[in-house]
Amino acid sequence: MGIIKFIKQWTLLFAICVGTIIYLLFSRITFLSPIGDAVGPCLVRLMPFVIFTMLYVTFCKIKLDEFRPRTWHFCLQGIRTLLSAIVVLFISWTTSLETKIILEGVFVCVICPTAAAAPVITEKLGGSVASMTIYMIIANCFTSIIIPLFFPMVEKSANISFLLSFLMVLKRVLMVLVLPLLLALFTRRFLPKIIMWLRSKSNIAFYLWSFNLSIVMGLTVRMITRSQLMGTTMALLIVLPLIISLFLFGIGKFVGGFWG
Repeated sequence: MGIIKFIKQWTLLFAICVGTIIYLLFSRITFLSPIGDAVGPCLVRLMPFVIFTMLYVTFCKIKLDEFRPRTWHFCLQGIRTLLSAIVVLFISWTTSLETKIILEGVFVCVICPTAAAAPVITEKLGGSVASMTIYMIIANCFTSIIIPLFFPMVEKSANISFLLSFLMVLKRVLMVLVLPLLLALFTRRFLPKIIMWLRSKSNIAFYLWSFNLSIVMGLTVRMITRSQLMGTTMALLIVLPLIISLFLFGIGKFVGGFWG
């Protein structure tokens, strides 16, 4: 029981360690490598379905009348768009390949919308899941526009139209975010017993997120160990996202405090 309690208290750290260790075991030990090569891609393909289920479970706990767009939702999107534009300018000015790679990493950190796990973590911390959900929808709508707009400026050799990029991003938004929301609203309306059962299992979504996090950590370690980048560049690509995350968190806290 002590081990189970420890895992529950340190789920995030446990998921990170499990993902890292399992990848290293199944990639470095000869007789385990074939298993890793076979199972690894299956786990990656499973991730969108886990995200779908995770969000569905979380969305089942909110009501339609709780969805109210707030001023700060749009304010943060404006800030994100402005920061993305600034990074794009720096990328267009640089002539160093290594610097460009680092700036592209910064660009990804800034332009990407809120993670799909945000409502799950918000629920765990006692925040407003409904507010975070509507924020995610707004953020992803902005993303479907600004990524097709800025990406050709970052990667000038990319031969892809704005409309095609827009539809590609929109498809992912609909599949991963909108469909589980609609299914959850349908369940609330017509299958209340399922809602009651899900409410009694408060941590299902959190553990699904932890499972996905382990897969992501395995992919991250794989990319790091196979990368041909210089050590300094790799170190910056690891450290800068942490700094940017703290910076963006500070902006969010300031905006949230300003708008109450």
